Parts: sequence; structure tokens; C-alpha cells
Amino acid sequence: MPSMHELMARISVDPDGGRAIKEPATGAVLGYAPVHTKVDLEKAISSARSAQPAWEFLGHAERSRILHRVADRIEEASEALAELLGRENGKPLNGPNARQEVGACVAWLRATADIDLQPEVVRDDGEWRSTVHYRALGVVAAIGPWNFPMMIGIWQIAPALRMGNSVVVKPSEFTPLSVLALIAVMNDELPAGVLTAISGDRELGAGLSEHPDVAKVMFTGSTATGRAIVRSSAANLARLTLELGGNDAGIVLSDADPADIAEGLFWGAFINTGQTCAALKRLYVHEDIYEKTLAALADFAKQAPMGLSMDENSVLGPLQNKKQFDIVAELVEDAKERGGRIVTGGEPATELGELFYPITIVADLADGARLVDEEQFGPALPVIRYSNVDDAIASANRLPAGLGASVWTKDQKLAQYVSDRLEAGTVWINSHAVPHPDVPFGGVKASGYGLEFGVEGLKSLAATRVVSQPIQGTAQGA
Repeated sequence: MPSMHELMARISVDPDGGRAIKEPATGAVLGYAPVHTKVDLEKAISSARSAQPAWEFLGHAERSRILHRVADRIEEASEALAELLGRENGKPLNGPNARQEVGACVAWLRATADIDLQPEVVRDDGEWRSTVHYRALGVVAAIGPWNFPMMIGIWQIAPALRMGNSVVVKPSEFTPLSVLALIAVMNDELPAGVLTAISGDRELGAGLSEHPDVAKVMFTGSTATGRAIVRSSAANLARLTLELGGNDAGIVLSDADPADIAEGLFWGAFINTGQTCAALKRLYVHEDIYEKTLAALADFAKQAPMGLSMDENSVLGPLQNKKQFDIVAELVEDAKERGGRIVTGGEPATELGELFYPITIVADLADGARLVDEEQFGPALPVIRYSNVDDAIASANRLPAGLGASVWTKDQKLAQYVSDRLEAGTVWINSHAVPHPDVPFGGVKASGYGLEFGVEGLKSLAATRVVSQPIQGTAQGA
């Protein structure tokens, strides 16, 4: 089992040739990330292109076997990877954080390796037999975010490799070291060139998405960057899977028990200190249980300690970077100026460190407030009162985002009524932001397009080939 320092020795470069990466929790320099150039990008894509045919030729069974070995390697290095992730990202080791994220990488790899995708017979009528087969696309570009750098990286990498593609990964410039370490561990089992990482700024990401040898781009991040990728990839007609910004709404119906749902609401909103694409970011609560729901959320917040990433007692950490901290602080200040009532939090937790902002629940806001209408991507939740469920549905649907949504009720018929009318890629009932490797996931409207996970996720990383033939010579060409 390697230590974090042993992993760092494999990926961190000399200060003169790298870029300093600081720990969000302490401000200390963690290491130095390589700064790759367009020449490095060309080498990575050329290597991936050369390695891909042989990797595809191994077949699904052998690739799946290798991916299981890769998962074993990650599991062996899990504690070192979790420490590196916690230090670089800021998330604590415990709770739904660094150790859980590394464990999810292992579980997702294994689950993806075991998904069965067989050719599909779509016509067999006695005259013709037509079968859909799924083949590799070629080189896949995986451009990842900083909030779950390892787990979302695996969400992109695992199905791409499973389908016989090679992958070039470009991690966020905020969290490159954890991804570089993860890929170094994976490459102890993978053939050379099949999985490569490049580290750099957005220009390097643009160069990757517009490269003529890239057949598919997978991106998780902001809607603005997603639109830029659409434009840059247009010339080479690369296929796209875009998981973009969200401003997920939750609707709590009048029959819900605030005490029973408080924990689910809290972690739906504040997992990873709110830095989650599909987190619950707007909460609409029926007037009959509005104050009780606020109180239950505030009580649960007291049980979730915030602190340094290496503190074994912490379950909430700092914002990952100063830019995100400033967005959260600005939106909370705007909410106060609009008459928002601060139920918990409301001021930076400077006693913990520069980038810490406490769990902040804001009551008595309405649609149109910036904290309601703009994605905060942090630990600040607006709770909006409503009296008519159809009005709450209209409020939930009024914004461009459409990643996820949730309904909280004991009435399954009413839950179905509401979920049928919500404009979101996923609607959870009595939960929020709970993904599963077998369940397709993707957004609508400005939250992107394309599906990840499960059989549908594998298909999105494949080129379809239809084989049609007449049966016993009964049909001729058109």
C-alpha cells in the first residue's frame, strides 16, 4: 500500500517546471502540477490513437477483467488517494467525502466492467434479420471538474475503456494532482497509451475538444464552458456528453414529516459542502410545514461538524477555491439585502480558515432573488414558502437549468403527479442526488445532453453498426 508521499513522488514536478497547488483548508502548498503544452497534447493523442485498436481487439471480456484488476489497484492505494484528494480538494476524509469518493471509484469501475451489452436484434420477421452492434469510437477526451475530480473522472473513464476506446484526460486546473495520481495507479495495470492525462489550463482543454483525432468529448462543468466545447468541437463533429450546471429544485409537500426528511434534505443540499452539480439548490416548502422544516434543517446542521480536511471528526470542509467562496459570500449578502432571514450561518467562518463558509439556510426569499435564480455551488440554501403545488412546480421549472429535482411526500400518487411535471433529467422521490452505476443520468435544457451510467452510458461511448441480411434469399436490395 503506497503512501500519499509515494504517490506524489510519481506525479508532482519540480517547482521550476510546475504550478503550485495549495490546500484549500490551510493554504499550504501541496505539490506542483505539470504544465503541459500543445506539443504534449499532440503526443498524448497520438499515443492514444496508436494504442486504441489493440485495446479494442482484446474484446469485452478481457477488458472487463483488466478493469477489475485496475479497481483492485485503486483499492490498495485507497487511503493514500483519499488523503491526497482531501488535501487538494478540501473535503474531509470522513462522511460522504474523500474516503467515500475513492471507494466509489472502485465500485463504479467494477460495476461498469460487469454491465452486459449484447448485440440487439431489432428486426426478425421471417424476411430480414437486423442486428445492432456496438463498437469503439476511438479516442475519447474526458474533461473533468474540481468538485469530485476522482469519481467523475471514473464516471468518464470507466465506460470509455469498457467499450474499447482509449482516453485522454484533462483534469481541472484546481485539482490536477489527485487525478494524475489516480491515473498513475490505473496505468500500473492498463496497456501503455490507453489512458493518458494532460495537465494545464482551459486552452489545453479547448485544444483537446477541437482536435480532429478526438471522436468523443465528455465534459462535466459549467454551462458556459459546455457551450464553448460545442463550438470548438463542431469542426471535427466529435460526439458530446455534457453534464452542465444545475439549479435543482426540491418540493416538500404538506404531508411530509420535517423530522423524517431533514437528514435527506440536508445531505441532498450540502454534500461536498454544497459543491455538487446535482445538489438541492432551491427548496420549496408548503406553508403548513415551512417553519418546522426550517427548524429541522437547522437542528441537523448542528450535528454536521465543519473543519480541516485531515480532521477525522469533520464532515464538511472549505470551499475549494477563492472564486467559489466569493460567489457564495456575494449571493448570501444579496439575500440579506433582499430581506432574507438567516436561519443558520450567514457569515464566513474565518476562525476555521480563509475559504470556510458555514452551512447557511436562508428563509423568506422569493423567485427572482439571486440566491434562488443563480447556482450558488456552495453551502447556502434558499428555502421558499408556497401554498399551491402547481405554483411550486412552475417555480421549479422557470429557470434554464434542468439537471435534477426532487419531491418529498408520503403520497405516492401526488409524488408521481409532481414528478411527471418537473423539467429535469432525474427526479428523485424522498431523496436527492443519489446516483447509481446502473441508472442513466443526464440533464435537459441548459444542463446539457447525453446520458451516463448503465447500458445507456455504454451506448453513448460506442459507434453503432447495423448488420441486416435477408433470410433464405427472400428479399433483395432496395
